[in-house]
Amino acid sequence: MNPSSKPARLLAVAAVAISMSACASAPAPASAAPATPGRTAATPAAGTTAVAAAEIPDTPAGRQLRWLFDAVTRTPLSESELSGHFEAAFLASVPPARLNQTLASLADMRLEELLQSRPNAVVARVTAAGTPFTVQLDVNAAGLINGLLFQPVTPPPATPRSWDEIDERLSRTAPQTGFLAAELTRNGTCVPVHAVAAGQAFPLGSMIKLYVLGAVSEAVGKGRFGWDTELTITPELRSPGTGGLADRPDNSRVTVREAAKLMISISDNTATDLLIHQVGRKAVERTLRAWGAHDKRNVPLMTTRELFLLKGVDYPSRAEHYLSLGDAEQRAYLDDVVAEWPLSRIEPWTKPRELDRLEYFASPTEICRAYAGLVKLRDDRVGEIMSINDAGLGLDRNTWPRVWYKGGSEVGLNDMSFLARTSAGKSYVATVMAVNTDAALPPQVGQEQVALARGAFQLAGES
Repeated sequence: MNPSSKPARLLAVAAVAISMSACASAPAPASAAPATPGRTAATPAAGTTAVAAAEIPDTPAGRQLRWLFDAVTRTPLSESELSGHFEAAFLASVPPARLNQTLASLADMRLEELLQSRPNAVVARVTAAGTPFTVQLDVNAAGLINGLLFQPVTPPPATPRSWDEIDERLSRTAPQTGFLAAELTRNGTCVPVHAVAAGQAFPLGSMIKLYVLGAVSEAVGKGRFGWDTELTITPELRSPGTGGLADRPDNSRVTVREAAKLMISISDNTATDLLIHQVGRKAVERTLRAWGAHDKRNVPLMTTRELFLLKGVDYPSRAEHYLSLGDAEQRAYLDDVVAEWPLSRIEPWTKPRELDRLEYFASPTEICRAYAGLVKLRDDRVGEIMSINDAGLGLDRNTWPRVWYKGGSEVGLNDMSFLARTSAGKSYVATVMAVNTDAALPPQVGQEQVALARGAFQLAGES
């Protein structure tokens, strides 16, 4: 919500710029301000080739990246120049003096590879002071930078070779961790192979979108609407994030199928809220209960927009008031009060907020049941949607031809879940959860979780 694998994991409204020296000496924050469901740190794509600066695209984000390469060579920059390129909320989180200090450390920054490019976001691999970094730059609808994140390029962690190694490495990812590797039998039962706190409920971030997809597929199956039904993007259904539907103008139309693909593959929050609006929040609540996730904190089911607003507007008073209400009163508060707040009222945050009270919740075991529920739907569209992004799991596709993935993140949490099926027809689910209610998680956690899941599949497949 990158609540990607991202960060994948609840894209940031305003990310804190990380200086070269900070990256070299300590882990950088996973995100800095309300991270949206599913944002994950970008990693260089295999087989990419270096590009010249002239190849930076002429898009709103590309033009700001061009400016950045020029700006780092002539610091300090005036506050007026910075305000002409950065969103006010960003500069409130990262004051000009600190930003100039960071940019000065990048004076010899050189473009190596353009990894990803969308109109409102670019990810590039750069070198500065002889050190490789990825830079992720996001812009708002006005073309002003509202996210700028530098991360060191590090080798991916090794795949663990034993369950004991998984346990030991898992314990180092966060103060609170959960893990389950289970075989998913043909009758839909999750048979544990290895578990750590598998029955404990953890905050989910964007993994709640598994249940949204389930509710949508069930509604399609009952003929309530179709995968080709068109949805309209309206201001009241927009949610924080960049890329995907957030970049499209009001009154644009998108099919249920496209929205679902964006919701799962890039954890698009606006797509998610369009689908919740279409199917109804109570339908998602029914799917949660039917698939075994009975945590009372999931009712009423908040949209991603509502979650961001409750955590980002007049915090903590608004959140505390909401949490003091009963279920019926909370539903009325969401519909009558929170619905009136514009997204512009959200103030960025860099420390975890209410991860144990104001989130979505399920245990690793319940997530396995959610995958079982999706499989039981026997909906080819679900398989298509869940297979788009594997978060870089890297299993041998000759041995593991089918891989599904969904992750979730917010400041202080990072979760990842996968389903993989062997060429012999056996299916396994691996879920890895990490939570720190006191501080943001370092970005390396996501890569480590991918490695732990990869090891779990290999070990389970050998058992």
